[in-house]
Amino acid sequence: MSYYFSKSLDMPFAAAIEHVTKKLAGKGFGILTRIDVQHTMKVKLGVDFKPYMILGACNPHFAWRALQAEDKIGAMLPCNVIVTEAAPGKAEVATVDPMVAMGAIDNPQLAATAKDVRLLLREMIEEL
Repeated sequence: MSYYFSKSLDMPFAAAIEHVTKKLAGKGFGILTRIDVQHTMKVKLGVDFKPYMILGACNPHFAWRALQAEDKIGAMLPCNVIVTEAAPGKAEVATVDPMVAMGAIDNPQLAATAKDVRLLLREMIEEL
């Protein structure tokens, strides 16, 4: 079982970030954080790394449901979506499978919420 969903896109890295952000918004997710891994690795370690952006996506409705079911689930929020440059003019998008990420917690209410979020994230990936 894979712990993520992914899709390759025939578009430049920056365009892919914009495209993914719009698709997430269409599913009710906003972007709370953006972590530029390439920049961070250069500044903190002095190493070169490919363009790699972590988008911290949150759907407030589902975050609220998850927090009501398990108040420490905030340690696993928001849902991370990554956009990487696979090659010039090509990007890859991947997101965690919430069922796998939250599967370690024995809570049926949380599992139901994770299942709903999984559906939305899978749809978003497929629609890219």
